[in-house]
Amino acid sequence: MNDARVPPIVPPAYVQFDPRRHARSLFWRGWGISQIADEFALHGIANEKGDAIARSTIESWKQRDRWDDAPSIRKLEDAIEIRFMALVAKEKKTAGDLAELDSLGRQIATLARVRRYEEPGGHEGDLNENVGNRNAGPRKKPKKNHFTEEQCAELKRIFLAGLYDYQRKWWDEKDQRTRMILKSRQIGATYYFAFEALIDAIETGRNQIFLSASKAQAHQFRSYIVSFAKLVGVSLTGDPMLITSDLRPAEEAAAEFHFLGTNFRTAQGRHGNFYFDEFFWVHSFEELNKVASGMATHKKWRKTYFSTPSTVAHPAYPYWTGERRNRRRKKADRVEFDVSHAALAAGSVGPDRIWRHIVTIRDAEAGGCDLFDIDELQDEYAPDEFANLFGCEFVDDSLSAFKFNDLIACGCDSLADWEDFNPDADRPYGSRSVWAGYDPQESEDGDNAALVIAAPPLVEGGPFRLLERHQLRGLDFEQQAEFIKAVLKRYNCTYLGIDAKGVGAGVYQLLAKPGAMPNTAVAKIEYSLELKAGMIMKAQNVIRRGRLAFDGGWLDLVSAFVSIKKTLTTSGRNVTFKAGRGGNDGHADLAWATMHILMNEPLDGKERPKSTMEIF
Repeated sequence: MNDARVPPIVPPAYVQFDPRRHARSLFWRGWGISQIADEFALHGIANEKGDAIARSTIESWKQRDRWDDAPSIRKLEDAIEIRFMALVAKEKKTAGDLAELDSLGRQIATLARVRRYEEPGGHEGDLNENVGNRNAGPRKKPKKNHFTEEQCAELKRIFLAGLYDYQRKWWDEKDQRTRMILKSRQIGATYYFAFEALIDAIETGRNQIFLSASKAQAHQFRSYIVSFAKLVGVSLTGDPMLITSDLRPAEEAAAEFHFLGTNFRTAQGRHGNFYFDEFFWVHSFEELNKVASGMATHKKWRKTYFSTPSTVAHPAYPYWTGERRNRRRKKADRVEFDVSHAALAAGSVGPDRIWRHIVTIRDAEAGGCDLFDIDELQDEYAPDEFANLFGCEFVDDSLSAFKFNDLIACGCDSLADWEDFNPDADRPYGSRSVWAGYDPQESEDGDNAALVIAAPPLVEGGPFRLLERHQLRGLDFEQQAEFIKAVLKRYNCTYLGIDAKGVGAGVYQLLAKPGAMPNTAVAKIEYSLELKAGMIMKAQNVIRRGRLAFDGGWLDLVSAFVSIKKTLTTSGRNVTFKAGRGGNDGHADLAWATMHILMNEPLDGKERPKSTMEIF
């Protein structure tokens, strides 16, 4: 074997880790027994008793399970399954990821046909249903969006085998009439509830309705559900999707799946279980919740709210604390609600019959989720931001330069509302002009950099529509410049504003040189107290007037703006604006990048002449 080892394929987060299976998978990919043992020791992989796994143990697994004798098809199935599950677990999927999932699903189906062919009684028709027993009568077409009893059992087995402890708790409480879950980011909630809803529809025939801040965000559920079904060879289609199974009477109506963003009004009159994703981040929560609650009026339906925390000013906050229930009652009828982490870490039913649960990142880690390096995250985020994003603590935006409720009012359903924008096209915005803003890293090992692309107002006083945003970290100035050029190549970018301090100076020089960015006015922005104050003033005006529009699922953009606070300079004589990261001032990168765009329009709302410029 060559010295260059085949890289390990790490099982996805939601698959219960089995060292024996993982060792077998590495062996089938060309690893030696000693190399596997060294890899396990390096990553602290131990047995159930917590002891290190010795080379002799792995060798015994190899002999007892006859790894060398496994047929090639079994090795292929193992590799495809691990890759498929890793892509399913990925929170934000690219178009390439979705295409690969589709391809892997077809490969799984092909290998299943080969399996049937190799079994006793297998025939050519198992490999190709167009040949084989030509004298047989016409084959009965498989039912569309239908699960057999065997497929139902296998899908549920896969699901339950991969749950973390906190997800198992959600499963155990799935029959609560109302669940409200406050969670850390990136702990697999959307994945879990998509799978839970699919299992429930298969077993009970109940409709499932998913509500999100935008259609794109709601379709993340759909993407998961379609991927899950492919694990057992079922291809789900339709929107809404109609699902049947052998577990339900044939004459019973199919279970319906609806994926809704801000077009929720179209669902009025429908009924079913509903899942309200990131409900602490949606605009017009009261109105949206009335429609959602109406969908689940009958006692057989279930309501599930889950979200990361936003601010105490959000209209959903009184629902979480119980204040809304109490303020509608006389003083004698009011009850105390304990919504502290200590009270809700294990989940609890409150006086309003709502089952509440809090899952911080440390709770997730204790429950088996090993996706995070918490120490690294604490270095990356300021303490108050870490507490909000991962510690389930609400933000008080009273000191922020931007108000949370003003920002979420700017959220929209970009896929449904913007007919002239197609993010999957080679030219997403055609030949029309776009503006871009770039906020670089403070240093090559500093905070995140951010690139934002916007469609400028089509008419005077019209909205700025944010089309794309990107964050990158750990790149030098040349790599950052190449990234910007690659992204903007898909657009007709006529203006690019760059903060030219630190690493940004190198990025600016590379992009501003003749021929680097044809037809683009590259603006060199050098911050001062006066310039920063002007940028904030301009952005506040645009946001308050509702002239900023972005997809409602861009929670990171909202957080970036809210994190900017008014403060005093070191001398104490002047006012400035900061958003600290670990003691530095370089955070809120998405917000600053957006403001680099907005400042290209003067305060009076009239577009400035296009030219290469320097702003001091």
